[in-house]
Amino acid sequence: MAASPESMYTREFAEDPHAAYERWRREHGPLVPVELTPGVRATLVLGYATALRILNDPGNFPADPRTWQASVPSGCPVLPLMQWRPNALHSSGSEHQRYRSATVAALETVDLHGMHTVVERIALPLIEEFGTRGGAHHTLGGADLLEQYIYPLVYRVLDFLLGFDADTGERIGAGMAMIFDSAADAATGNAMMTAAMSEHIERKRARPGADITSHLITRSDLSTEELIHQLSTLYGGGSEPQAHLISNTLLLMMTDNRFAGDLISGSLSTRDALDEVLFSNPPLANFCMTYPRQPILIDGVWLPAHQPVLISMAAGNTDPAIHSENQPRFGNRAHLSWGAGPHQCPARQLGYQIAMDAIDQLLDFVPDMKLAVPESDLTWRPGPFHRALESLPVVFPSG
Repeated sequence: MAASPESMYTREFAEDPHAAYERWRREHGPLVPVELTPGVRATLVLGYATALRILNDPGNFPADPRTWQASVPSGCPVLPLMQWRPNALHSSGSEHQRYRSATVAALETVDLHGMHTVVERIALPLIEEFGTRGGAHHTLGGADLLEQYIYPLVYRVLDFLLGFDADTGERIGAGMAMIFDSAADAATGNAMMTAAMSEHIERKRARPGADITSHLITRSDLSTEELIHQLSTLYGGGSEPQAHLISNTLLLMMTDNRFAGDLISGSLSTRDALDEVLFSNPPLANFCMTYPRQPILIDGVWLPAHQPVLISMAAGNTDPAIHSENQPRFGNRAHLSWGAGPHQCPARQLGYQIAMDAIDQLLDFVPDMKLAVPESDLTWRPGPFHRALESLPVVFPSG
């Protein structure tokens, strides 16, 4: 008799996913039957070695979801994030290589050294705004870092990289947030994002600039539809996951004694904190979907053909088969949080640098931040894929 699927869409799972992973590992082993939303079943991979085996075997585990997708109702809340699109994320073979090569070439045009200045230029006015507003009439200032600093910074950095006009970036950002949030109207968000992206591409065809979009238009043979979906993939990876890499790292730095004693002169750095979060609390916790071509036996479990297999980066990174609880992780980047194999994130160096610069700029100007509420009062957004706070309220001494 098949085991009943475990739920990944509940608020209980969102509040303490690692407790769920531990229980599921005991009860099911490295492969767990789950529901991503009511009625949508998948297999979640908890084992690190099993995850690497699957991620490096695109022949048996392709990323194309179209056969599975044909049986999924159009209103399914996880469909916009999982459905086939003509992009590297959801393709295999020669098409994957074509899309990925175009994206990698465009990313290589980004001046990583110059991005330090870009992040600083965006960060400082945001910090000054909430710092002044919080401290004008009180001895303690306060802010919701997600709303007042992290989200606006991440979206403005993306606007710069992709060459968006302000109105385009706002609509694309709103649409992408709806796609990631399974409680929202993801289909409407998908339509909003696609329409705005199409307008953006036409503007860039008329007036190209020194940005990733212009490079993709002028240096590749991608159609408008293909351009929309390469840009959507870059935006998706660089928006919600990037924002919550920053917020999860700041939370760690304010609450973990290894960092919280003194955020500026502590013995552990922002780089160390990012590495710890990417191991233990990655913002994209469960993703890297594949769909077996045929039934396949893995670790004693038959995986059905054309049904989603998700990698739990959060669980795989902390798999007790390869990591002890007390093993130091600082400087170790053998985690799964950027993916692995042919679909590994091509923008990982850029994403890592932006997160580090965003955090360091904030701590340079507001070094004495503390959570405004007990950590247990913070709310994690439900959903099978992300590890994302609803807000990150802080207080700090005013000037």
